[in-house]
Amino acid sequence: MILYPAIDLKDGVCVRLMHGRFDAVTRYDDDPAARLAAFAAAGADWAHIVDLDGAEAGRAMQHRLIGELAAAIDIRIQSGGGVRSADDVQALLDAGVARVVVGSLAVSQPETVLSWLDRFGPDRLTLAIDVKADGERWVPALKGWTEAAAVDLWAALDRYPAGTAKHLLVTDVGRDGALTGPNLDLLAEIHQRRPDLWLQASGGVADLSDLTGARSVGACGVIVGRALYEGRFTLEDALEAARA
Repeated sequence: MILYPAIDLKDGVCVRLMHGRFDAVTRYDDDPAARLAAFAAAGADWAHIVDLDGAEAGRAMQHRLIGELAAAIDIRIQSGGGVRSADDVQALLDAGVARVVVGSLAVSQPETVLSWLDRFGPDRLTLAIDVKADGERWVPALKGWTEAAAVDLWAALDRYPAGTAKHLLVTDVGRDGALTGPNLDLLAEIHQRRPDLWLQASGGVADLSDLTGARSVGACGVIVGRALYEGRFTLEDALEAARA
């Protein structure tokens, strides 16, 4: 299982949101390059970087900075936020990003994203679907988590038949940044329904047992943010737990 330590960029600094709310921001680092270098020094192979300004604005805002980070530090980067066109994807890949995360458009414009998967290859794109509970349904949250999709999670995934996509990142917005543990039941159901997808879990990781729990229900990767920033465990210990 791959551990993805996270950097969420807002106004050029590292922050975390609570429950996906842009009015509930905790600022952690003024120097994302130093943070990313520390991830690499600790032994991380990957990092997950989000352009929160881009996600909120609906257009690329910090892709230049993300490209600079990719060029400067020897670590593979998975990155998204504000990706709205094939040109955005190409620009990030050209800048050195290893895998581009496509969020809202993966739900709202699947035909477009399917064409990107065909053009760039399924290993260069991650479909990111952020979900909120609506009774017994899981509904994708769009445009920086400010709008709800017209379809549920399962209908959204059905638009990507087996073989078209490879990487899927699912965030339970209700747990994001809350340190309440990942939603293992949801992860298990996704893995059961779509074992063809390499599932990345996001939202709620608070301790090392959460990593082993996510792996036990089929996750191939886990995004870790606030727990690292607040010293719940070291990145070295988290990497050891993920690779065990």
